[in-house]
Amino acid sequence: MKLEHIAIWTDNIELLRNYYVSFFDGQSNEMYINPKTQFQSYFISFESGARLEIMSMPNIPDNTNDTINVQHKGIIHIAFSVDTKQEVDAKAALLQANGFEILNGPRVTGDGYYEFVTLDPDKNRLEVITRNE
Repeated sequence: MKLEHIAIWTDNIELLRNYYVSFFDGQSNEMYINPKTQFQSYFISFESGARLEIMSMPNIPDNTNDTINVQHKGIIHIAFSVDTKQEVDAKAALLQANGFEILNGPRVTGDGYYEFVTLDPDKNRLEVITRNE
């Protein structure tokens, strides 16, 4: 069994789509629109086969989870893996140079990873990781 996709509601569907395509090498399909419900979505596909569904629809309430300071139960981050520490460092530098905050790292974790934590444009928490070997 493998994870097929994760979905994210957003008010900024194009901004979020472009972020994952530009900075995480995702491939986007054409936008799906349901005119009756005003639902819109893109699927962003990644090399691993996993996909991210970026969705928008009027009247979806804001998430009250504070992804920066006080985390709450439920899904809290998405992790992307790369092959080397140098790739982790390069991705952190690229995102930071483009105005995205690095919350912590790059660093070695207690469970054997080298990683950093950042936020996408909607403040969803992301990790970029590699095995620390």
